[in-house]
Amino acid sequence: MSRLVVVSNRVPLPDENGNPPPGGLAVAVHVALRKNGGIWMGWSGRSTGEEEPQGLTTLEQDKISYVLTDLSQADLDEYYNGFANRVLWPIFHCRLDLAEYARQEMAGYFRVNRLFADRLVPMLEPDDVIWVHDYHLIPLAQELRKRGVRNRIGFFLHIPWPPADIVTALPVYEIIMRGLAAYDLVGFQTDYDLDNFVGCLRREGWGDWSTPGWLRAFDKEVAAAAFPIGIETGDFARLAAKTDGLDLVTDMQQSLHGSALIIGVDRLDYSKGIAARIDAFERYLMRNPDQAGKVTLLQVAPHSRSDVPEYLEMQGQVESHCGRVNGAHGTIEWVPIRYVNQSLTRPVLAGLYRLAKVGLVTPLRDGMNLVAKEYVASQDPADPGVLILSRFAGAARELDGAIFINPYDTEQTAGAIGRALSMPLDERIARWRRMMDHLESHDVLWWCRTFLAALNEAPEDNGALTRESD
Repeated sequence: MSRLVVVSNRVPLPDENGNPPPGGLAVAVHVALRKNGGIWMGWSGRSTGEEEPQGLTTLEQDKISYVLTDLSQADLDEYYNGFANRVLWPIFHCRLDLAEYARQEMAGYFRVNRLFADRLVPMLEPDDVIWVHDYHLIPLAQELRKRGVRNRIGFFLHIPWPPADIVTALPVYEIIMRGLAAYDLVGFQTDYDLDNFVGCLRREGWGDWSTPGWLRAFDKEVAAAAFPIGIETGDFARLAAKTDGLDLVTDMQQSLHGSALIIGVDRLDYSKGIAARIDAFERYLMRNPDQAGKVTLLQVAPHSRSDVPEYLEMQGQVESHCGRVNGAHGTIEWVPIRYVNQSLTRPVLAGLYRLAKVGLVTPLRDGMNLVAKEYVASQDPADPGVLILSRFAGAARELDGAIFINPYDTEQTAGAIGRALSMPLDERIARWRRMMDHLESHDVLWWCRTFLAALNEAPEDNGALTRESD
C-alpha cells in the first residue's frame, strides 16, 4: 500500500501516550496514517515574528512523521487572518458583506502555499498519495505540479461551496478554480456543494461532467464526489452512556430543578446563527408564557479567531442578546439562557447532550456540522431527545429524523422548539433510530476509507514523481 501524506493548516499532535486529540478528523486520519505509515504536515501554531520561518520540526511516533513549519507574523496576518478567514471563509458561507479583500493578503495566501509546497517536495516518494485539507490550501496541488510532482493528490473541502452567483465575487475566482482542477480528486461535504461547484465550471465554460464521477475541467480529467464527514459514532455513544457520574453534568441536572434543557454548542462564528437562535428562543417564551421556569437554553460558544474584528463584534452581539432575554424574562429562581464562553471537555459535552431534551443546531450556513451528529449519538435509546436542524447545514442531507427549520425564520424555529418539547416518546425513538442507524454505518472511519479508496482509483499523473530542473 502507498504511503499517505496529509497536509492541513494545523496538525493535531498526539499526546504523550500516542493518542490523537479528540475529534473525528484527527482520529480517522491517524488510523489511516498508522496503517501504512506516513506524514502529516502543517503549521506549528508558532510565529517567528518579523523573521522568515526557517526549517521544519519533525516528531516521529507510531510510523507517523508530524512535520511542522512556523509562519511569520506577516504570513499569519495575510494568509490566515487575512485572505483565508476574511475573504474565502465569508464568501464560501454566503456572507459577501463581510468579505474584505486586499491584494497584499491575497499575495500572502499564495506565498504560504508556495512555502508549504517547497517544504513538502523533498519529503515525497514516488508512490506517495497526498491528501490536502480545506480552504487554506486550495492552491497547493498546482504549486506541487509546478515543482514536478506527479503523485495522486486529493483535496477535501470541509466548508460549503456556494452557488455560482456568490463565489464569482471572489477576486481571484478563476485562479482558485484552476487550483482545484490541479487535483486528481476533489471532495465535498454534500451533493449540493458538488452541484454548485460543477455549476461554476459550466457557467464559465471551463468544464462539465464527462462521465459519471469525472469532470473535464480546464482540459484535465478530475474526479469529484461528495464525501460527508462523520464522527466516531460508537465511541461517542459509549462515552455519553458513562457520563451520569460526572460532576459538571450532575450539577447541571440538579440546577435545572426539573426544567427541560435545550442545548446549543458552536464555535463563536457568524455562520452559526447564534443570535438568531437566541431570538427564536425568546419568541418561544413569549408565545408560551406558561413555560417560564420550565425550560432552559444552554448555549456553549468558545472564543474563535479573536484576531479577526468581525468575531469580536459578534461576541458582543451574542452577549447582548443573552443579557436582554435574561433581563426581560428571568426571575430570581430561573435564568432562561446560560451562556458559556469557553470550551468543555468531550465527556462533559457528551453528558450534556444526553441530558438535553432538544439539540438546537441552527447555522445560517455550514459545511456539515458535527455537533448535530454528536447530539444524536449521545442520546439514551430508551428516551432520546429531539434534534432541531437548520436546512442550511450539510448534516441536513443525512439526518432526516430531525425537525428542519429555516434559521432566518424565528417564528418557525420557535414553533419547532415547542413541537420538539412536546413530541411523544414513540416518535422521538423512531426519528432517533433512523438517524443513529445512518451514523453507525457512515462514521468518520467510513468517510476516510471512502475518500482514500476513490483517490487510489484516480490515475497517477505520469505515474511518477519528478522535479523541476534547476
